[in-house]
Amino acid sequence: MPELRKDPTIGRWVIISTERARRPGVFFDIDENTEEEQDCPFCEHKETQTPAEIYAVRNHGTHVNGPGWKVRVIPSIKPFLRIEGNLNRRGYGLYDVMNGVGAHEVIVETPQHIANMADLSAHQIELVLQTHVLRINDLEKDQRFKYVLAYKNYGYLSGGGRVRHCRSQLIATPVTPVRVKEELVTAKKYFDFHDRCIYCDMIQQECETESRVVAECEHFVALTPFASRFTFEVWILPKKHGCDFAKSGAPGYHNLAVMLKKVLSKIKTGLNDPAYNFLIHSAPFRRNGGNSHQWKTIEEDYHWHIEIIPRLTRVAGFEKGTGFYICSIPPEETAKFLREVTV
Repeated sequence: MPELRKDPTIGRWVIISTERARRPGVFFDIDENTEEEQDCPFCEHKETQTPAEIYAVRNHGTHVNGPGWKVRVIPSIKPFLRIEGNLNRRGYGLYDVMNGVGAHEVIVETPQHIANMADLSAHQIELVLQTHVLRINDLEKDQRFKYVLAYKNYGYLSGGGRVRHCRSQLIATPVTPVRVKEELVTAKKYFDFHDRCIYCDMIQQECETESRVVAECEHFVALTPFASRFTFEVWILPKKHGCDFAKSGAPGYHNLAVMLKKVLSKIKTGLNDPAYNFLIHSAPFRRNGGNSHQWKTIEEDYHWHIEIIPRLTRVAGFEKGTGFYICSIPPEETAKFLREVTV
């Protein structure tokens, strides 16, 4: 019989469709686009084909906007939000309107033409994470911004485009996204009732039961959520409580890089290199004055984490019309499958 499971971190119900379940390895609903790749502007020695860099990790003695970089940050050529201008929030009858002010940056994660982060070294992934941190902390200085989402679209079906060069994106927004707000509100309600972080309790329970744990080390755990929205969805959570990804400290990023490489390699090897989305959920910016966050316990009740979502199935009418998601393989089975993948 199908089973309804409630995601405790957001209050959303998910259908685990056990009657429709397929064995892990027999699940591919979507074929990756195989059209010929476009010429890549992100490779080393092609710096003139992109906008001028905002920041770069460079070899000593190399010059801005030239070769010799390890990680490079550039503005998006098609930004969702633009850095110039004032918000000018205003009413239009019952509607709220503001100018599309924000920031949209592309982090080119390697000078080599490599597509999947799984194929980077752990050291290179650490440099990428440190670049995320530096840029988030810099964007926090802009009083217009309330939130920065760091994310990756790998593969054409994830929204990654036709250039297969390893890159991620940062978007700073003048409002806190609804998806993050839902997590924040639920985390606060749990903390108000239990005086504990819901994510810390989740980590403790999952590490004790182990049925949904994909990988674990001293500092991080990777697991398939109890109420997984998507087949083979994986979350990576720090065992040490903290609400800000960009304030975790240097040692944590090395350990996270090792965990990320392990999990992404398992997904690539075990699932035939699928497209995926990668999201870092962190707390909004908190500042003194009018832009401060509305509650003071956020540093105790929220817990940053990474969500990795392989694009193996489509979201259809039922999901869009109800807000339910249908996961066709129980997360206990997908976790077991990924645990057993050798990388």
